[in-house]
Amino acid sequence: MIAETAGRVAIVTGGSTGIGAATARALATRGVDVIVTGRRAEPLEDVARDVGGVAVVADVTSEEDWSRVVATADERFGGVDTLIANAGIEAFGSVETVDLDEWLAVQRTNVDGVLLGMRAVMPSMRRRGGGSIVAVSSVAGLTSGPEYAAYVTSKTAVLGLVRSAAVDFGSVGIRVNAICPGWTRTEMSEREAELMAAEQGLTAEQMWRRIVHPLPLGRVADPEEIASCIEFLAGPGASFVTGAVLVVDGGGSAVDVGTLGFRAD
Repeated sequence: MIAETAGRVAIVTGGSTGIGAATARALATRGVDVIVTGRRAEPLEDVARDVGGVAVVADVTSEEDWSRVVATADERFGGVDTLIANAGIEAFGSVETVDLDEWLAVQRTNVDGVLLGMRAVMPSMRRRGGGSIVAVSSVAGLTSGPEYAAYVTSKTAVLGLVRSAAVDFGSVGIRVNAICPGWTRTEMSEREAELMAAEQGLTAEQMWRRIVHPLPLGRVADPEEIASCIEFLAGPGASFVTGAVLVVDGGGSAVDVGTLGFRAD
């Protein structure tokens, strides 16, 4: 695998922590040159240092920032082969209660940010004879939890965007796929669990036990486990895979929720 990926160039958005940072490290171990982007300079620089890559502070909702990121890839490495569109934010509330400004911010980052990233890297990928894009959606793109309208809508839209791009750009050798992680130990999920715990009068650990209880594997994922799946979709082992959605949720989406009441444990 190293021989097949050495010399490839990847951009990873939301690369300072969690799944993005783990993906940057996974790609780097395969000989990929990595550019990590995000809005926080210090953790971004730490990841770039770890992977021998380049950090670019950038906002995925800015076309100007995307131009800088791709220009950096062109100048430092000669172009872009892979985009991992991982950056995302969340907001809480139902259709009736979600704050409109928060709703718009979630759509702008989670959907528009992926569109702008795809648009920015495609000229470079065309010049290099093709490429691979992996958009990080969520199981929230396939199902819904309570009070989560903005995030669920955005992650569902990402799946449609992936299918559309796969159809439009397969002929020029650009593969586009999505991954739908379930519960993973990241800063975002930790905040979400803490919020739910406070609302229900539970400790954080009690909340995590409640979260994993219905999952067949009985635990949440480590970011590295999600990163390995992203690495597969991005790499040569998935050369005939495009327009696909890989669900990585510990079996949660396989569970018939109506039967949970029959569980003895």
